[in-house]
Amino acid sequence: MSEVRLPAIPRRRGGRRRDRHGRGPRGPLIPPTLPGWRTRAEEFDDTVLAVVQRLEKRWAGALDAVEFAVEDVPPSDPSPWEHSAVALGRYFPADSAAGLTHRVVIYRRPVQSRCADAAETRALVRDVVVEQVAQVLGREPEEVDRDYGLEP
Repeated sequence: MSEVRLPAIPRRRGGRRRDRHGRGPRGPLIPPTLPGWRTRAEEFDDTVLAVVQRLEKRWAGALDAVEFAVEDVPPSDPSPWEHSAVALGRYFPADSAAGLTHRVVIYRRPVQSRCADAAETRALVRDVVVEQVAQVLGREPEEVDRDYGLEP
């Protein structure tokens, strides 16, 4: 008996193909042109960056040696002055022995949980960053940014 060979099925190149279980095309669920493409964390990072850039324009020389960071949640060991409140941000002074510069950390999850929409988030991020920068500069928050404490 002779063996019958079927022709090989040509594979498509460069196009979308179905996933290995045959359930649908691979690829992003949301196109990059829609707002849902960016995560909440990325949007929060952009908000913090915009506030910091605005403050750096006014306090350029004073904020050159300050690092800004975003973390999801504060560490589980609160500072002695934070008795029952959850920290929204913290200022860590420079430590020349360890080679660390001034650092300001904003905690994303506690800030976002207190806000109903993006405008409130921007206003609260602005206030938290301004409070921490005021500690760095040894000034009042109202001196650092005249929009401090204003409603969104």
